[in-house]
Amino acid sequence: MENRKLGQGLEVSALGLGCMGLSMAYGPPTERNAAIALIRRAVDNGVTFFDTAEVYGPFTNEELVGEALEPFKGQVVIATKFGFGIGEDGKQNGRLDSRPAHIRDVVEASLKRLRVESIDLLYQHRVDPDVPIEDVAGTVKELIAAGKVKHFGLSEAGVQTIRRAHAVQPVTALQSEYSLWWREREDDVLPVLEELGIGFVPFSPLGRGFLTGTIDASTKFDSNDFRLGNPRFSEEARAANQRLIDVLARLAAEFKATPAQLALAWLLAQKPWIVPIPGTTKVPRLEENLGAAKITLSAQQLREIDDAASAVTVQGARYPAHLEQLTGR
Repeated sequence: MENRKLGQGLEVSALGLGCMGLSMAYGPPTERNAAIALIRRAVDNGVTFFDTAEVYGPFTNEELVGEALEPFKGQVVIATKFGFGIGEDGKQNGRLDSRPAHIRDVVEASLKRLRVESIDLLYQHRVDPDVPIEDVAGTVKELIAAGKVKHFGLSEAGVQTIRRAHAVQPVTALQSEYSLWWREREDDVLPVLEELGIGFVPFSPLGRGFLTGTIDASTKFDSNDFRLGNPRFSEEARAANQRLIDVLARLAAEFKATPAQLALAWLLAQKPWIVPIPGTTKVPRLEENLGAAKITLSAQQLREIDDAASAVTVQGARYPAHLEQLTGR
């Protein structure tokens, strides 16, 4: 697989692997040996960029990624995140916490779980309104100077936060949702990233699975599945949003690709510094997704996809209201 460069010269595979779903959010956790095998299969297929966070589990996803990738030290890039409070019971307490002392504590714990000497890319998971972003960036800058972190990233941050953070410690990557059914970052954030030389890492590039074409109005979600309470995945929204899948399926057939591959190839064609991180729990899906890196879309094909997708108005908010408040600060 070809590589791409994020900000500050960080080079990674054109497609990464989002590992969250192996431990949480989309039903029961994947059996550990199967999850390790999937991550290592990704390495075998040229993936060098893996995404996790302390809050995924919590903790268990970092431990899984650390074990799976320990044989490949120096060959892969691991990104993790701080920024959520976790109670004494080991569960996320629903609060944000980017206090400098907390960041330092999280880094020490993440280093152990990931079995590394330095974290390749450390994101602030969500912007904490109670802690100035200058203090956050300054703390990460100190951790970089100490050799415990190599690169600084932000997740779901707005334009002003990006600029303020970058002025203290150059930002390597912004991670935010971006796909054919969520394009709101195009007008405000992407121009700023290009101006400042910051890479973009889209999470949920397949619309939390919807853009694969395997979900419809009749799909039943597991009781532990995050999508069960997501407005965009209500039965009514899924029925309305089927129009987008119909468009993708028709175009994908013309390109001799799957809807998922076409959606990822479209993302890759937007900018050379965009690196999507689709997640999956199944090896066949992993290999299908990675096939998107081999698809080159012409300008005419991209216009056709844009025109067709733009004609469909996606229904439903991407998060419940209490989580929407944490994005785009």
